[in-house]
Amino acid sequence: MRPVHLTDTTLRDAHQSLWATRMQIADMLPILPKMDSVGYWSLEVWGGATFDAALRFLDENPWERLRVIKQHCPNTPLQMLLRGQNLVGYHHYSDEIVTRFVHASKRNGIDVFRIFDALNDIRNVEVSAAAVKECGGHFEGAISYTVSPVHTLDSYLEYAQELKDIGADTICIKDMAGMLTPFRTEKMVRALKEQIGLPVHVHCHYIGGMAPMNYLKATEAGADIIDTAVVALAFGNSQPAVEMIVAALKESEYDTGIDLDLLFEIAEYWEAVRSRKGLKRGITTLLSMEVFSHQVPGGMMSNLVSQLELQKAGDRLPDVLAEIPRVRAEVGYPPLVTPMSQIVGTQAVINVLTGKRWAVIPQEMRDYVRGLYGKAPGSMDKDVVAKVLGKELPLDPDIRPGSLVTTTYAEVEAEVGELAHEEEDVLMYALFPNEAHNYLTLHQEGAEKAVFMMGSEVNTVMEGDAPVDVNQIRELIKAVEQSDINEVIVEEAGSTVTVRRGTLASVAPVAAPAAPSAAAAESAAPTPPEDSSESARPATWKPVVAPMVGTFYSSASPTAGPYVEVGTSVEEGQVLCILEAMKLMNEITAEEAGIVREVCAKNADSVEYGTVLFYIESV
Repeated sequence: MRPVHLTDTTLRDAHQSLWATRMQIADMLPILPKMDSVGYWSLEVWGGATFDAALRFLDENPWERLRVIKQHCPNTPLQMLLRGQNLVGYHHYSDEIVTRFVHASKRNGIDVFRIFDALNDIRNVEVSAAAVKECGGHFEGAISYTVSPVHTLDSYLEYAQELKDIGADTICIKDMAGMLTPFRTEKMVRALKEQIGLPVHVHCHYIGGMAPMNYLKATEAGADIIDTAVVALAFGNSQPAVEMIVAALKESEYDTGIDLDLLFEIAEYWEAVRSRKGLKRGITTLLSMEVFSHQVPGGMMSNLVSQLELQKAGDRLPDVLAEIPRVRAEVGYPPLVTPMSQIVGTQAVINVLTGKRWAVIPQEMRDYVRGLYGKAPGSMDKDVVAKVLGKELPLDPDIRPGSLVTTTYAEVEAEVGELAHEEEDVLMYALFPNEAHNYLTLHQEGAEKAVFMMGSEVNTVMEGDAPVDVNQIRELIKAVEQSDINEVIVEEAGSTVTVRRGTLASVAPVAAPAAPSAAAAESAAPTPPEDSSESARPATWKPVVAPMVGTFYSSASPTAGPYVEVGTSVEEGQVLCILEAMKLMNEITAEEAGIVREVCAKNADSVEYGTVLFYIESV
């Protein structure tokens, strides 16, 4: 007997792929003890987009979420997906932040660290891998699998050996786009077992329907562990159903030994959650099957569809899908996995919607072409490189990209200030400063005053020294939203909560009661001309428009001042603002020197493609 071990992805990748990472901890808690009793090799519960989404959409502390899961699953190793030097973010962080984050993750409950790099550049994995070994975690080195003229079995074996050399305990084939086929899988697993000699873990997304066949061939070739999800969150963009895999392997030498009746009991729970919340099932469509042509992973496809719909350009999806392989080839065939999927996808969308290829280039793409994300798998188109970089020089290939990020923990700690009460808070802020600042401001006890945003029409002001019940605030907000009431004021235990209709755009702490309100500060800002039409502005004022749908941020962090204000003199290439789109913080720069005459967007505004952000007068 050679039983195959299973990892369950229900609590991380499955709901990230199908439910946009909107699963709340309350959805998980009742069933965790039973999932813990199944006998999985590991439960993948953290990492990827779960950290970001918990803060951004769920008002949950990702660290506390991990601690709670660990408390209810003491018998099964917990696993996370770590993006190497990117951690759970979308750009490189300093070596110190990477090391501290890994140690904190282990301390809070993670046992298995699946570490990958979007470019399979070992330099981007070294620091996080060393940190995992230091703290006694299990280092699973992941190969980002894709198909291209430069990705061969030999190149994957070479990378697997590099992962082994830096201490990998297992090797994972990470088929994020569902591009593996059964016979490729068999060949790759067999080669890894024979030439690398480490246990092999296979991770396939169902997307085009190949995954179950891949798993069977992988098992026969010697794979030790495979990834599955509960049937309610399986198939489609997710992984194959665990119930199907367990049943398929029964009475074979690979029998998992897992109780199928227990799995069905767990599945009934998740089916009830899915039904109650009105969430979709995983299905394979023609568009999904075409992954073997366009190579777009399921999660990336969801982002593209959403972004195009926001821009009222849903009918342009076929054009974007045709543009993505073209862009990918021009920049050296990067695997389409975070953050490269966002970088390539965003560039393709811009190329299509503007009608001018490579006329508008997000900063993230400039950084990639320059080499700041790592070494591209293949050579890049020289004309595209010249257009993207202009006068800039590519990074010296001998320089490790992560070494260029020098932000220290002490600097981040000083910036976040009294909002942070533990190391985890500081690390949260280091990765996602805007989201962490909002969360920590809202949840600090005894805050003198804070402004809390829920939706675009209602805002809440809290005053006093007593802790505030966030759930009560939500109920008040809901009451105002669903009625004709314009304002509700509640005084209790030394605190005052005011909920009123308004247009505040973000969470913003106010230092003291005497400080001006957000509305007053807004009214004191420079006022644009009464006639806001183009004709009312001098001909020398040139608009700077949003190259994509996104969220406008006036600065890099909530504690820093805006990059530019009315009257600021700017040079060509100077950063004007941040536009967050498809998980990327894109720097919008001045195309020429001038003076900022008008700032047209407010901090944290959602803006559509073509929205005017600034007017700059040329000098």
